[in-house]
Amino acid sequence: MTIPLLDRMAEIKHKIETREARIGIVGMGYVGLPLALLFSEQRFSVTGFDIDSSKVSTLNRGGSYIVRISAAEIQSAQKNGFTATADYGLIAQMDAVIICVPTPLDEYHEPDLSYVTGTVQAIAPHLKEGQLVILESTTYPGTTEEIVVPLLEKGNPSGLRVARDASTSGFYVAFSPEREDPGNDTVARQDIPKVVGGCGPVARDLACAVYASIFNRTVPVSSPAVAEMTKLLENIYRCVNIALVNELKQLCMRMDIDLFEVIDAAKTKPFGFQAFYPGPGLGGHCIPIDPFYLSWRAKRFDFHARFIELAGQVNVSMPYFVVENVVEAMSQHGKPLLGSNILILGVAYKRDIDDLRESPALTIIELLQKRGAHVEYNDPFFAFVGSGRRYDLNMTCTPLDRIPEFDCVVIVTDHSQYDYAGIVKEAKLVVDTRNATKGMTDAHIVRC
Repeated sequence: MTIPLLDRMAEIKHKIETREARIGIVGMGYVGLPLALLFSEQRFSVTGFDIDSSKVSTLNRGGSYIVRISAAEIQSAQKNGFTATADYGLIAQMDAVIICVPTPLDEYHEPDLSYVTGTVQAIAPHLKEGQLVILESTTYPGTTEEIVVPLLEKGNPSGLRVARDASTSGFYVAFSPEREDPGNDTVARQDIPKVVGGCGPVARDLACAVYASIFNRTVPVSSPAVAEMTKLLENIYRCVNIALVNELKQLCMRMDIDLFEVIDAAKTKPFGFQAFYPGPGLGGHCIPIDPFYLSWRAKRFDFHARFIELAGQVNVSMPYFVVENVVEAMSQHGKPLLGSNILILGVAYKRDIDDLRESPALTIIELLQKRGAHVEYNDPFFAFVGSGRRYDLNMTCTPLDRIPEFDCVVIVTDHSQYDYAGIVKEAKLVVDTRNATKGMTDAHIVRC
């Protein structure tokens, strides 16, 4: 006997409220694993899916591979039923499946949705009626409706379709952008409002019910496309403003003006100004990538997002700017770059995290190597840097007691663990891209 739809919806919501709903999260990375722990803290039975067998085995042993997540947190989650697997057949046992996989750019700076499409195709054969599928991966507007839904429908052997209203049956699909900010300890994860757009009001309401169980506020919007564009706006806003101060930094250097002092003065204005800071380039999975996702998508609508593209180009150019300043600084100190020994301080894309994604440090290392320098690095979060989608370094962390051996030390990531006064004292030349040496007046410090 078929259960009436409204009764089935009430049953799903009841399972959420009573914590009987089973939650499956695909992608146990910087987004998926923290989300799994939030659900586990609220006594949900959570299954983490990942194709990386080393991640699965580490989690099932009660270990962690992300610095800001302790092994104790994993073990606590296990007591509430958390487990990890690479077996997508278990998707059939889940009530809600949340996709948290990467959406990088390819070598031509165009969207690479292969992780999303591969995940959706792996999920589709195991979908059951009444299940909820939510995509969290950052992407361009239209992805959920135009790619995810058709693949789920095509790949389901039972012929299930997406249910868009209270009069139809099938499975439900929604989009809710992740809003992780690695290293941010000032805002608790559960206090970050969750934007939710569903393929129809039923999917939206069910997704809101799922997220309301772990977040203090949900923000329903009219469609997945609105939710997808919301995430792009948030990150492009930051990208554009960072590009602005990066360009101003280059101008201020020519004018012999300290931009950081300018920013400190400007942010005293109590309205109409928000402080952004320059650096050696952008990293992370979203801010360096999102402008290119939107500008690529805009071309389908015969629209050239010139302003957004320019911001992306300015930020992409910053590692090259840093390298030119290293060359100039060394020249001023009577040392050519060719054959010199350079130490990069910090390879993570931002302070105090263990995340290399799109890090400008990787580009800076490769550019220096191509110009004939011998380059090493130090980073308290990385004992070894191997190979990734865009780098092939295979380098081991150099201890800081070797600083006097190097012709130049380049501060790329301003980790709080570093003793900058001690580093300046030991180094022959310091190129500071983060204003980490603020207030120091040593002649061998060059800020860029």
